[in-house]
Amino acid sequence: MPSVINQSVRIKYESIGNGPTLVMHHGLFGSGTDWIDYGYVDALKADHRLVLLDSRGHGQSDKPHDPEAYDLALRVCDVLAVLDELGVGNADYCGYSLGGWVGFGLAKRALERFRSFTFVGSHPYAENMQAFRDLMPRDRDAFSLLVERVFGSRLTPAMRTRLLANDLDALRVSARDRESNADVLPSMIVPCLLLAGELDPRFEQVRQCASDLPNATFFGFPDCDHVGSVRGDLVVPHLKAFLANKVDTRDPRAGSPPADPWPDLAEAQSSR
Repeated sequence: MPSVINQSVRIKYESIGNGPTLVMHHGLFGSGTDWIDYGYVDALKADHRLVLLDSRGHGQSDKPHDPEAYDLALRVCDVLAVLDELGVGNADYCGYSLGGWVGFGLAKRALERFRSFTFVGSHPYAENMQAFRDLMPRDRDAFSLLVERVFGSRLTPAMRTRLLANDLDALRVSARDRESNADVLPSMIVPCLLLAGELDPRFEQVRQCASDLPNATFFGFPDCDHVGSVRGDLVVPHLKAFLANKVDTRDPRAGSPPADPWPDLAEAQSSR
């Protein structure tokens, strides 16, 4: 599995398929392999080059225990470093939960690198993440019970093995409280697709985000919670139709992100 290094943190990734590049970023607890298990890769690889990365703190990527290592600016640089390594100038982006949060960071810093964004169960507004930190007990047996309860019948043996291999201390410090990035929304003129389960606590915020974007499509999934909203049988039909029919209305003069929204980001990129 190839990798890149950003500020001494190794980021593992995989490239599968042929066609326009689609970056796929998993949620908290997950890894790039999730997209294979959920059926996305088989459904999309004939028409897209899928870049599946393991976010820092997850999967086969490095797992620092310093909370500062999980700053959103660094996560953004991780994705850009992978694209640079692959020689990809422009890509589509699909992010679930944590991956969607990173997507809004990418739109804020590097909108010109992306043709479209798909956000599943995620929004750019401020959020206290204590409830997620509370989900990660230090006791591994307790975490095993939590995994069974949260994922239920969706949990395959392979997924269970990967989830239980997580570094719980790294996950806990990575679930940092999130500041609002809603100021980027007016500049996101590229096509955006937003999806959320109607039982997801984030549902109303995701729907609000769609209304705050200038070029967005929104779908809600009835009787579906946050974990269920990423099911391939629900998302893939919408994603395929969106990628096939999206129209980029971006004006080259209007589509640029704010100048230096994170002044320290250039240093982070130069250090990778």
